[in-house]
Amino acid sequence: GCFECCIKCLGGVPYASLVATILCFSGVALFCGCGHVALTGTVSILEQHFSTTVSDHALLSEVIQLMQYVIYGIASFFFLYGIILLAEGFYTTSAVKELHGEFKTTACGRCISGMFVFLTYVLGVAWLGVFGFSAVPVFMFYNIWSTCEVIKSLQTNVTVPGDQICVDIRQYGIIPWTAVPGKACGPILENICNTNEFYMSYHLFIVACAGAGATVIALIHFLMILSSNWAYLKDASKMQAYQDIKAKEEQELQDIQSRSKEQLNSYT
Repeated sequence: GCFECCIKCLGGVPYASLVATILCFSGVALFCGCGHVALTGTVSILEQHFSTTVSDHALLSEVIQLMQYVIYGIASFFFLYGIILLAEGFYTTSAVKELHGEFKTTACGRCISGMFVFLTYVLGVAWLGVFGFSAVPVFMFYNIWSTCEVIKSLQTNVTVPGDQICVDIRQYGIIPWTAVPGKACGPILENICNTNEFYMSYHLFIVACAGAGATVIALIHFLMILSSNWAYLKDASKMQAYQDIKAKEEQELQDIQSRSKEQLNSYT
């Protein structure tokens, strides 16, 4: 009895929704956690090495602070949304498996499933933009790191001085052209690359970008699941309507037969 009960319970678990939920939680956690810390490290690097005047990077600091608050909101929203989608997966699985029992699918349930399909599609498109945006700091930090590697490789070559190799942050548009010093060259740039803040921020941005990509995959997975569940519910509603009509016709036939027997008995 316990074994059959466990098998029945395990059969009602929406494993596809469960995997998508875990992937979504993991991706959002990586993006939000690593992105928050990486943004803090980026501000510190800019203040110490590329923009010594507070007014030059004041706007950038405000934007980064706003982005960190947005990260808090994203983490909270997707934690709740993932739980709701997992619950919807349990609901749809029960609706399909308990079709012939007391459980009945309703028009409201099908409407909610359709709404989740649309909302997940919109969120998936939005996260594609987030994934592309998260690749921008990775590209910037990679350029700085590759420039430092070039400087290290030129230390043995006396014909090309490393002081002529520079990285100008102002060309990326994150700080104004009037910012001082705005760029770093030679050994100064190499020292920046050797700091823990640069190392951590670079790798955290990579992990955050990977987390955004995992979230996109999870939302695509959710979209496929929700579309399939909505189709199942639609078919289930048609089957319920057919069964209701069939039961009504059988009941009417039985009533006619019973009345015919009563009339025949009364006549005889």
